[in-house]
Amino acid sequence: MATEIRVPTLGESVSEATIGRWFKKPGDVVKADEPLVELETDKVTLEVNAPASGQLGEIVAKDGETVEPGALLGSIVEGGAGNGAAAPKAEAPKEAPKAAAEAPAKSSSASYGSHGDAAPKGHSAGDNGPAVARLAQESGVDPSSVKGSGKDGRVTKGDMLSAISSGTSAPAPASAPQVARAPSAPDDASREERVRMTKLRQTIARRLKDAQNTAAMLTTFNDVDMGAVMALRQQYKDVFEKKHGAKLGFMGFFTKAVIGALKDVPAVNAEIDGQDIVYKNYYHVGIAVGTDKGLVVPVVRDADQLSISGIEKAITGFGRKARDGKLSIEDMQGGTFTITNGGIYGSLMSTPILNAPQSGILGMHRIEERPVVRNGKIEARPMMYLALSYDHRIVDGKEAVTFLVRVKEALEDPARLVLDL
Repeated sequence: MATEIRVPTLGESVSEATIGRWFKKPGDVVKADEPLVELETDKVTLEVNAPASGQLGEIVAKDGETVEPGALLGSIVEGGAGNGAAAPKAEAPKEAPKAAAEAPAKSSSASYGSHGDAAPKGHSAGDNGPAVARLAQESGVDPSSVKGSGKDGRVTKGDMLSAISSGTSAPAPASAPQVARAPSAPDDASREERVRMTKLRQTIARRLKDAQNTAAMLTTFNDVDMGAVMALRQQYKDVFEKKHGAKLGFMGFFTKAVIGALKDVPAVNAEIDGQDIVYKNYYHVGIAVGTDKGLVVPVVRDADQLSISGIEKAITGFGRKARDGKLSIEDMQGGTFTITNGGIYGSLMSTPILNAPQSGILGMHRIEERPVVRNGKIEARPMMYLALSYDHRIVDGKEAVTFLVRVKEALEDPARLVLDL
């Protein structure tokens, strides 16, 4: 008897995943709940655990293939030989093109988009499956110029991958011009390494570029004297950690300051939907976290209802999950505003890119002593530059500057955060 291994529900708005790698081979002994295969979505990387103990039978979905929720990945055989022949072969989904499995492994790893066959030559572009359409858009290869191997001569995703890998190309759409890379000199080419971007990195790249192309993005700056917050943190950090089990960092103060500013300037917490502006009367603050696989933005939901300790606990938990690769899709959905801290890497100043469809993102930077004038005297103070990037379509310059001033005032007099001033 075989137990099926299937793709779990991937979360809201996520319709597909790419097989990253299998941790086991057919015939290997597996235990229930043991990680079997890694899936990459456009938001997170997740592991599928063994639904039962036994031996891994046939692997249906190979590395680099794209699968949808509920798709069959393989099977586990109870007490079987586990050599790949013990598990009954499941019928492949109609939309899984045979040619996709035959495409070169390196090309397959580039595939993303749901399984689906494209329309044969002569059909309209709208008849193409989503995978073929997306590959056509991003590679510039015209499906009508590719010989189809699917049913009735349809062009499959595998056909497209083969065409891309063989260098078949067509001019890219005018709306998304492609810059051709000049060939490297032979001596240089031998020292280069070409690595396919992960699905997460592809999505990061696409979303950031979409934000630049869509929003009327502008950045305004201010600086803040961090002396008061640093003194407060130094005074209470030990007792805070002892009581709450989390370190007292700066992000809790910044999140509270941002929420106060968002309440005063609601346009920064809004988004554009068609010809409407949607004002969010809740505050789900995204905190950008760098990982070895790319930047992710877990969301502290209803942050206005949390204390500084509650915010710090939430951020600590997200940081731990990010390091362990355990962030879920739900952890990163629904944000209304984002904070990113380039200061931990030593950044002095930057212009952060919006996390679409949000209308504002605050950039924090490193703290350094700089000469400032206080009461007519020059003093060395711990200063930080703040940068607010915003969508100028709905946030005016006056509102953006007001927002940053509110954040500055709260951080330079942190009693405001406690007294809700």
